Amino acid sequence: MDRLLDQIDSPSDLKKIPIPELPKLAEEIRQEMITVLSKNGGHLGPNLGVVELTLALHYVFDVPKDNFVFDVSHQAYVHKILTGRKNRFHTIRQPGGISGFMCREESEYDCYGAGHAGTALSAALGMAVGRDRRGGKEHVIALCGDAAFTCGITFEALNNIASTTQRLIVILNDNEWSIDKNVGAIASYFNKIVTNPAYSYLRDRVEKVLEKWPGKNVLKVARKAEEAFKSLLWPSVIFEELGLTYHGPIDGHDIPRLISTFEFLKNQEYPVLLHVITQKGRGFPPALEKQKKFHGLGPYNPITGETPTSPRKTFSEVFAETMIKLAEMNRNVVAITAAMPNGTALDKFQPKFPDRYFDVGIAEEHAVIFAAGLATKGFKPYCAIYSTFLQRAYDPIIHDVCLQKLPVVFCLDRGGLSGDDGPTHHGLFDVAYLRTVPNITIMHPKDEDELADMLFTAMHHPAPVAIRYPRGTGSGVAVKEQPELIPIGRAEVLQHGRELAIFGLGVMIEMAKELAARFEELGYSAAVINPRTVKPFDRGTLEFFARHVELIVTIEDHVLAGGFGSLVLEELQQLGLRTPVVRIGWPDQFIEHGKVDILRKKYGVTVENALEQSLKILKGSKAAGHLEIA
Repeated sequence: MDRLLDQIDSPSDLKKIPIPELPKLAEEIRQEMITVLSKNGGHLGPNLGVVELTLALHYVFDVPKDNFVFDVSHQAYVHKILTGRKNRFHTIRQPGGISGFMCREESEYDCYGAGHAGTALSAALGMAVGRDRRGGKEHVIALCGDAAFTCGITFEALNNIASTTQRLIVILNDNEWSIDKNVGAIASYFNKIVTNPAYSYLRDRVEKVLEKWPGKNVLKVARKAEEAFKSLLWPSVIFEELGLTYHGPIDGHDIPRLISTFEFLKNQEYPVLLHVITQKGRGFPPALEKQKKFHGLGPYNPITGETPTSPRKTFSEVFAETMIKLAEMNRNVVAITAAMPNGTALDKFQPKFPDRYFDVGIAEEHAVIFAAGLATKGFKPYCAIYSTFLQRAYDPIIHDVCLQKLPVVFCLDRGGLSGDDGPTHHGLFDVAYLRTVPNITIMHPKDEDELADMLFTAMHHPAPVAIRYPRGTGSGVAVKEQPELIPIGRAEVLQHGRELAIFGLGVMIEMAKELAARFEELGYSAAVINPRTVKPFDRGTLEFFARHVELIVTIEDHVLAGGFGSLVLEELQQLGLRTPVVRIGWPDQFIEHGKVDILRKKYGVTVENALEQSLKILKGSKAAGHLEIA
């Protein structure tokens, strides 16, 4: 039997399918995603949950004229399949393939790109106001997960909607999860709405009145009556108080009801919020049973959901295990995450120290200031946030932590390239955005054991510390049972050399070692240095080598602009030394998604590129001869 999905190459094709057949199409789309993502990896759970919702939206509205703004946008896979990218869907998150997030450069149907939570309402409001100013008639629809409502930016936008536009549709996709189970008062509030049968009954009755009597006077009377009844049942309906007329909750998998509701809402001349209840992971039992795992993952068995395992521990796991040790040593150690207990591995810490574990939701600014407040009372907060997400808290880092010299420890997970997730998730800017801030110590471990030592050292340091470590597994170095103090501001010389000195920042020390070995084969003596701390920087070690070698090479998993190599150039200038420097790192542009090795080769973050550039500079006929060979 032919698939309905094979008939769809654009949203207009979808509208030709009778509504009773749409559930069949939904199942075909689910199977397509399960099959493709089993090979590519990706955000399976969120997309399985929004199939019917996305179908109904495309059935009623007309993109690209109408605008769909997805919050985070990792749940836009169904949207991509329906908007001309079905035949390329197998390339998702692959080098040269389509992005796992909305991307304006990829398609006219992607009106706004996003990879961080909380941006949809502000962007959609901006679009709506722009439409109003130009006299447009198109619809703007913001699709927000319930976790996005733990984000401060969302509430900043809510505060402005009613006073700024008369036409905006907000969809609250409530599945009780972000990556982990949602926490806090907002999650509890949504749960009360969903579980209040009297409120749901009242809403259903009012909707029937509104749909049956579309006249303006009846609408006004019905709405007034509705508000009066609500005030008896629900003293403070937050969205209504902020100027959005609330509708729902409704079943987010009931396609006919979704379609009829959207047909009604598109004709309203006031901001509305539709609360839909969906099931994350719907249609794939393993994704329902292990929702955290299937939020986003690598390749898996499409039948059982099993994933390959590695004998090596990830840096995140080493971080969490070390945090447990530190908490056992020091009762003042506390751990903070911004809705990422699984991603940061703090879900291992939480059961052992529940009273010293804090998940603040998707609220990085709050997390940092909260940590600062704890620090004023003698606690030692470890704030574990991905490098890319900590960018959102830059002002609190400066104003609330570093200015007051409070001993908060920032644990920057995913420091460096984040591979398949692409430019919104690469942690390529943290060295640059942190090293200009006074009072902070910045550390980069070369391996798993050194990460544990740095976390231990930070516990004893009376000022702010940032520790940056990469995604995934390390080199397999065993972690000592008892971590040791590392001398802050002192580099580690792993091997001496006479003709060049190679500084490998963090895990890039492995590339530095390989480069040194290649030079040794060519007859050059190369030193290898592990900087360990970017700030304070070991100027003495740099000066020693700069005065005795012909060339310095720096290798970093970071943009070159403002990064570690730039720091070395600045230090040499301060020392009055002119030793040539070859800097290996990422260029001044946003790096696309793809496999790490492939992207490194494309952009020259390789031993080969470092060797070629260095041989051009090294003095003497011997270097020239090797250059000709290269």
